[in-house]
Amino acid sequence: MSNNLPLIKIAVFYDGNYFYHVSNYYNYVHERKSRISIKGLHHFIRHKVAELEGGGAAGYRLCQIVDAHYFRGRLSASEASNKANQLYYERVFEDILMSEGVTTHYLPLRTFSGRKAEKGVDVYMALEAFELAFYKRFDVVVLIASDGDYVPLARKLNSLGARVMVLGWDFEFIDDFGNNRATRTSQDLLEEAAYPIDMHELIDRPQAGEAALIDSLFVPRQEREPGAKPEAGKKKPPPAGRKENGIKRSTILSLKEGYGFIQFPPNNLFFHYSELENADFNDLLVGDTVSFRIGKNEETGQDIAIDINLVE
Repeated sequence: MSNNLPLIKIAVFYDGNYFYHVSNYYNYVHERKSRISIKGLHHFIRHKVAELEGGGAAGYRLCQIVDAHYFRGRLSASEASNKANQLYYERVFEDILMSEGVTTHYLPLRTFSGRKAEKGVDVYMALEAFELAFYKRFDVVVLIASDGDYVPLARKLNSLGARVMVLGWDFEFIDDFGNNRATRTSQDLLEEAAYPIDMHELIDRPQAGEAALIDSLFVPRQEREPGAKPEAGKKKPPPAGRKENGIKRSTILSLKEGYGFIQFPPNNLFFHYSELENADFNDLLVGDTVSFRIGKNEETGQDIAIDINLVE
Protein backbone atom coordinates (compact mmCIF):
# COMPACT_ATOMS: atom_id res chain seq x y z
CA MET A 1 0.00 0.00 0.00
CA SER A 2 1.63 3.22 -1.13
CA ASN A 3 1.27 6.62 0.51
CA ASN A 4 0.12 7.85 -2.91
CA LEU A 5 -3.05 5.77 -2.61
CA PRO A 6 -6.22 7.22 -1.08
CA LEU A 7 -7.43 6.38 2.38
CA ILE A 8 -9.18 3.10 3.00
CA LYS A 9 -12.54 4.18 4.41
CA ILE A 10 -13.81 1.86 7.13
CA ALA A 11 -17.27 1.78 8.71
CA VAL A 12 -18.06 -0.23 11.85
CA PHE A 13 -21.56 -1.40 12.81
CA TYR A 14 -22.21 -2.88 16.26
CA ASP A 15 -25.05 -5.21 17.13
CA GLY A 16 -25.04 -3.78 20.65
CA ASN A 17 -26.70 -6.67 22.44
CA TYR A 18 -24.22 -9.13 20.89
CA PHE A 19 -21.25 -6.93 21.74
CA TYR A 20 -22.50 -6.57 25.33
CA HIS A 21 -22.87 -10.36 25.60
CA VAL A 22 -19.32 -10.93 24.31
CA SER A 23 -17.87 -8.25 26.58
CA ASN A 24 -19.61 -9.81 29.60
CA TYR A 25 -18.16 -13.20 28.72
CA TYR A 26 -14.60 -11.85 28.78
CA ASN A 27 -15.29 -9.81 31.91
CA TYR A 28 -16.96 -12.51 34.01
CA VAL A 29 -16.17 -15.95 32.56
CA HIS A 30 -12.97 -15.84 30.50
CA GLU A 31 -9.59 -15.81 32.23
CA ARG A 32 -8.99 -12.28 30.92
CA LYS A 33 -11.52 -10.93 33.46
CA SER A 34 -11.79 -7.64 31.57
CA ARG A 35 -14.21 -5.92 29.22
CA ILE A 36 -13.49 -5.25 25.57
CA SER A 37 -12.20 -1.73 24.93
CA ILE A 38 -13.93 0.27 22.18
CA LYS A 39 -10.73 2.20 21.52
CA GLY A 40 -8.68 -1.00 21.47
CA LEU A 41 -11.16 -2.69 19.16
CA HIS A 42 -10.99 0.18 16.68
CA HIS A 43 -7.20 0.04 16.80
CA PHE A 44 -7.37 -3.70 16.10
CA ILE A 45 -9.76 -3.18 13.17
CA ARG A 46 -7.49 -0.60 11.51
CA HIS A 47 -4.48 -2.88 12.01
CA LYS A 48 -6.30 -5.90 10.52
CA VAL A 49 -7.66 -3.97 7.54
CA ALA A 50 -4.18 -2.64 6.77
CA GLU A 51 -2.79 -6.16 6.96
CA LEU A 52 -5.51 -7.74 4.80
CA GLU A 53 -5.53 -4.94 2.25
CA GLY A 54 -1.82 -5.53 1.65
CA GLY A 55 -0.34 -2.55 3.43
CA GLY A 56 0.95 -4.14 6.62
CA ALA A 57 2.00 -1.93 9.51
CA ALA A 58 2.98 0.89 7.14
CA GLY A 59 -0.59 1.10 5.83
CA TYR A 60 -2.17 1.60 9.28
CA ARG A 61 -2.45 5.38 8.89
CA LEU A 62 -4.16 5.00 5.51
CA CYS A 63 -6.90 2.88 7.09
CA GLN A 64 -9.31 5.17 8.89
CA ILE A 65 -12.65 4.49 10.59
CA VAL A 66 -14.82 7.21 9.11
CA ASP A 67 -18.16 5.97 10.49
CA ALA A 68 -19.11 3.85 13.51
CA HIS A 69 -22.64 3.04 14.72
CA TYR A 70 -24.00 1.16 17.73
CA PHE A 71 -27.51 -0.34 17.74
CA ARG A 72 -29.37 -1.71 20.74
CA GLY A 73 -32.74 -1.87 22.47
CA ARG A 74 -33.00 -0.22 25.87
CA LEU A 75 -35.38 0.57 28.71
CA SER A 76 -37.30 3.83 28.80
CA ALA A 77 -36.00 6.53 31.16
CA SER A 78 -38.79 5.88 33.68
CA GLU A 79 -38.11 2.12 33.70
CA ALA A 80 -34.35 2.58 34.00
CA SER A 81 -34.77 5.08 36.84
CA ASN A 82 -36.36 2.31 38.92
CA LYS A 83 -33.12 0.33 38.68
CA ALA A 84 -30.44 1.87 40.88
CA ASN A 85 -27.53 3.30 38.86
CA GLN A 86 -28.91 1.95 35.55
CA LEU A 87 -29.06 5.40 33.98
CA TYR A 88 -25.60 6.23 35.36
CA TYR A 89 -23.94 3.16 33.82
CA GLU A 90 -25.72 3.70 30.50
CA ARG A 91 -24.45 7.29 30.43
CA VAL A 92 -20.90 6.19 31.23
CA PHE A 93 -20.90 3.75 28.31
CA GLU A 94 -22.44 6.33 26.01
CA ASP A 95 -19.64 8.73 26.98
CA ILE A 96 -17.13 6.05 25.95
CA LEU A 97 -18.87 5.51 22.62
CA MET A 98 -19.05 9.25 22.01
CA SER A 99 -15.35 9.72 22.80
CA GLU A 100 -14.53 7.14 20.10
CA GLY A 101 -16.84 8.72 17.52
CA VAL A 102 -19.52 6.02 17.69
CA THR A 103 -23.09 7.14 16.92
CA THR A 104 -25.74 5.42 19.06
CA HIS A 105 -29.11 4.18 17.79
CA TYR A 106 -31.71 2.85 20.23
CA LEU A 107 -35.12 1.25 20.00
CA PRO A 108 -37.37 0.72 23.04
CA LEU A 109 -37.41 -2.76 24.54
CA ARG A 110 -40.76 -4.51 24.15
CA THR A 111 -42.50 -6.84 26.58
CA PHE A 112 -43.08 -10.41 25.34
CA SER A 113 -44.50 -13.04 27.71
CA GLY A 114 -43.57 -10.87 30.65
CA ARG A 115 -39.96 -10.33 29.54
CA LYS A 116 -38.27 -7.34 27.97
CA ALA A 117 -36.78 -8.12 24.55
CA GLU A 118 -35.37 -6.38 21.50
CA LYS A 119 -37.58 -6.09 18.43
CA GLY A 120 -36.47 -4.77 15.06
CA VAL A 121 -32.92 -3.77 16.02
CA ASP A 122 -31.33 -6.05 13.41
CA VAL A 123 -33.54 -4.60 10.66
CA TYR A 124 -32.74 -1.06 11.84
CA MET A 125 -29.00 -1.76 11.72
CA ALA A 126 -29.18 -3.43 8.30
CA LEU A 127 -31.12 -0.54 6.74
CA GLU A 128 -28.81 2.11 8.19
CA ALA A 129 -25.67 0.21 7.19
CA PHE A 130 -26.81 -0.26 3.60
CA GLU A 131 -27.99 3.33 3.20
CA LEU A 132 -24.77 4.78 4.59
CA ALA A 133 -22.65 2.43 2.49
CA PHE A 134 -24.61 3.38 -0.62
CA TYR A 135 -24.06 7.12 -0.18
CA LYS A 136 -20.60 7.16 1.42
CA ARG A 137 -19.01 4.30 -0.53
CA PHE A 138 -17.03 2.70 2.26
CA ASP A 139 -14.16 0.47 1.23
CA VAL A 140 -14.54 -1.92 4.17
CA VAL A 141 -17.64 -2.43 6.33
CA VAL A 142 -17.06 -4.18 9.66
CA LEU A 143 -19.99 -6.04 11.21
CA ILE A 144 -19.72 -6.90 14.90
CA ALA A 145 -22.57 -9.37 14.75
CA SER A 146 -23.27 -13.10 14.74
CA ASP A 147 -26.84 -13.52 13.51
CA GLY A 148 -27.62 -15.12 10.16
CA ASP A 149 -30.26 -12.40 9.70
CA TYR A 150 -27.39 -10.14 8.58
CA VAL A 151 -26.58 -12.34 5.57
CA PRO A 152 -28.79 -10.24 3.19
CA LEU A 153 -27.01 -7.11 4.42
CA ALA A 154 -23.59 -8.64 3.70
CA ARG A 155 -24.75 -9.58 0.19
CA LYS A 156 -26.05 -6.07 -0.47
CA LEU A 157 -22.79 -4.56 0.75
CA ASN A 158 -20.88 -6.89 -1.57
CA SER A 159 -23.03 -5.67 -4.48
CA LEU A 160 -21.89 -2.11 -3.70
CA GLY A 161 -18.25 -3.18 -3.89
CA ALA A 162 -17.61 -2.89 -0.15
CA ARG A 163 -15.43 -5.58 1.41
CA VAL A 164 -17.25 -6.99 4.43
CA MET A 165 -15.34 -7.91 7.59
CA VAL A 166 -17.19 -9.93 10.24
CA LEU A 167 -15.79 -10.06 13.77
CA GLY A 168 -17.22 -13.25 15.26
CA TRP A 169 -16.81 -15.01 18.57
CA ASP A 170 -17.50 -18.68 19.32
CA PHE A 171 -17.45 -19.77 22.96
CA GLU A 172 -19.34 -21.86 25.46
CA PHE A 173 -19.57 -22.06 29.23
CA ILE A 174 -21.66 -23.49 32.06
CA ASP A 175 -24.17 -20.98 33.42
CA ASP A 176 -25.25 -20.44 37.02
CA PHE A 177 -27.77 -23.31 36.87
CA GLY A 178 -25.41 -25.89 35.37
CA ASN A 179 -26.68 -25.43 31.81
CA ASN A 180 -24.30 -25.37 28.86
CA ARG A 181 -24.43 -22.01 27.05
CA ALA A 182 -22.92 -21.60 23.60
CA THR A 183 -22.46 -18.61 21.32
CA ARG A 184 -21.79 -19.26 17.65
CA THR A 185 -21.38 -16.93 14.69
CA SER A 186 -23.53 -17.83 11.69
CA GLN A 187 -21.47 -19.81 9.20
CA ASP A 188 -23.54 -18.34 6.37
CA LEU A 189 -22.61 -14.84 7.52
CA LEU A 190 -18.92 -15.72 7.69
CA GLU A 191 -19.04 -17.15 4.18
CA GLU A 192 -20.46 -13.89 2.80
CA ALA A 193 -17.59 -11.88 4.31
CA ALA A 194 -14.42 -11.03 2.40
CA TYR A 195 -12.64 -10.92 5.76
CA PRO A 196 -14.12 -13.33 8.35
CA ILE A 197 -12.23 -12.96 11.64
CA ASP A 198 -12.43 -15.62 14.36
CA MET A 199 -11.83 -13.32 17.32
CA HIS A 200 -11.86 -16.10 19.92
CA GLU A 201 -9.01 -17.84 18.14
CA LEU A 202 -6.91 -14.68 17.90
CA ILE A 203 -7.50 -13.87 21.56
CA ASP A 204 -6.81 -17.34 22.94
CA ARG A 205 -3.97 -18.17 20.55
CA PRO A 206 -2.33 -14.92 19.40
CA GLN A 207 0.18 -15.22 16.59
CA ALA A 208 3.80 -14.26 16.99
CA GLY A 209 4.15 -10.51 17.42
CA GLU A 210 0.42 -9.93 18.03
CA ALA A 211 0.30 -10.28 21.83
CA ALA A 212 0.39 -6.51 22.40
CA LEU A 213 -2.34 -5.94 19.81
CA ILE A 214 -4.57 -8.54 21.46
CA ASP A 215 -3.89 -7.13 24.93
CA SER A 216 -5.01 -3.69 23.70
CA LEU A 217 -8.45 -5.17 22.97
CA PHE A 218 -9.20 -5.20 26.70
CA VAL A 219 -9.75 -2.49 29.29
CA PRO A 220 -6.83 -2.48 31.75
CA ARG A 221 -7.94 -3.74 35.16
CA GLN A 222 -7.34 -1.83 38.37
CA GLU A 223 -7.13 -4.35 41.17
CA ARG A 224 -8.85 -3.50 44.43
CA GLU A 225 -6.76 -4.35 47.49
CA PRO A 226 -8.43 -6.14 50.42
CA GLY A 227 -10.26 -3.55 52.49
CA ALA A 228 -10.14 -0.89 49.77
CA LYS A 229 -13.17 1.37 49.45
CA PRO A 230 -15.52 1.21 46.46
CA GLU A 231 -15.63 4.09 44.02
CA ALA A 232 -16.68 7.40 45.47
CA GLY A 233 -19.89 8.93 44.31
CA LYS A 234 -21.80 5.69 44.04
CA LYS A 235 -24.96 4.86 45.96
CA LYS A 236 -24.25 3.88 49.58
CA PRO A 237 -26.21 1.24 51.48
CA PRO A 238 -27.83 1.96 54.85
CA PRO A 239 -25.69 1.83 58.01
CA ALA A 240 -25.17 -1.54 59.68
CA GLY A 241 -28.17 -2.85 61.57
CA ARG A 242 -30.72 -0.88 59.58
CA LYS A 243 -33.27 -2.25 57.12
CA GLU A 244 -34.86 0.03 54.55
CA ASN A 245 -37.46 -1.31 52.14
CA GLY A 246 -36.36 -4.85 52.90
CA ILE A 247 -32.63 -4.10 52.59
CA LYS A 248 -30.43 -6.57 54.46
CA ARG A 249 -26.73 -6.88 55.13
CA SER A 250 -24.28 -9.76 55.26
CA THR A 251 -20.92 -10.94 53.89
CA ILE A 252 -19.84 -12.73 50.71
CA LEU A 253 -19.26 -16.41 51.41
CA SER A 254 -17.89 -17.58 48.05
CA LEU A 255 -17.24 -16.36 44.50
CA LYS A 256 -17.33 -18.36 41.28
CA GLU A 257 -17.21 -17.36 37.59
CA GLY A 258 -19.87 -14.67 37.36
CA TYR A 259 -21.81 -15.59 40.51
CA GLY A 260 -21.40 -16.20 44.22
CA PHE A 261 -23.14 -16.80 47.54
CA ILE A 262 -23.93 -14.46 50.42
CA GLN A 263 -24.02 -15.78 53.97
CA PHE A 264 -27.63 -15.62 55.14
CA PRO A 265 -28.92 -18.33 57.51
CA PRO A 266 -30.57 -20.73 57.30
CA ASN A 267 -29.62 -20.97 53.59
CA ASN A 268 -26.90 -19.05 51.80
CA LEU A 269 -28.21 -16.79 49.02
CA PHE A 270 -27.12 -17.13 45.40
CA PHE A 271 -26.37 -13.90 43.52
CA HIS A 272 -25.52 -13.11 39.88
CA TYR A 273 -23.02 -10.46 38.74
CA SER A 274 -25.81 -8.53 36.96
CA GLU A 275 -27.38 -7.67 40.34
CA LEU A 276 -24.35 -5.63 41.50
CA GLU A 277 -25.09 -1.91 41.56
CA ASN A 278 -21.98 -0.08 42.77
CA ALA A 279 -19.09 -2.43 42.02
CA ASP A 280 -17.69 -4.75 39.40
CA PHE A 281 -17.94 -8.46 40.14
CA ASN A 282 -14.20 -8.93 39.54
CA ASP A 283 -13.45 -6.43 42.32
CA LEU A 284 -15.31 -8.41 44.98
CA LEU A 285 -13.51 -10.40 47.64
CA VAL A 286 -14.70 -13.19 49.90
CA GLY A 287 -15.62 -11.58 53.22
CA ASP A 288 -16.75 -8.27 51.69
CA THR A 289 -19.83 -6.80 53.34
CA VAL A 290 -22.76 -6.17 51.04
CA SER A 291 -26.30 -4.89 51.35
CA PHE A 292 -29.07 -6.50 49.31
CA ARG A 293 -32.73 -7.39 48.98
CA ILE A 294 -34.20 -10.86 48.68
CA GLY A 295 -35.86 -11.81 45.40
CA LYS A 296 -37.02 -14.98 43.68
CA ASN A 297 -35.36 -16.99 40.93
CA GLU A 298 -37.89 -17.06 38.09
CA GLU A 299 -37.01 -20.63 37.08
CA THR A 300 -36.60 -22.37 40.46
CA GLY A 301 -38.58 -20.13 42.83
CA GLN A 302 -35.65 -20.10 45.27
CA ASP A 303 -34.65 -17.02 47.25
CA ILE A 304 -31.73 -15.10 45.74
CA ALA A 305 -29.96 -11.83 46.52
CA ILE A 306 -30.79 -8.85 44.29
CA ASP A 307 -29.99 -5.09 44.20
CA ILE A 308 -26.58 -5.72 45.76
CA ASN A 309 -24.30 -2.92 46.94
CA LEU A 310 -20.76 -3.25 48.24
CA VAL A 311 -20.65 -1.63 51.68
CA GLU A 312 -17.93 0.96 52.20
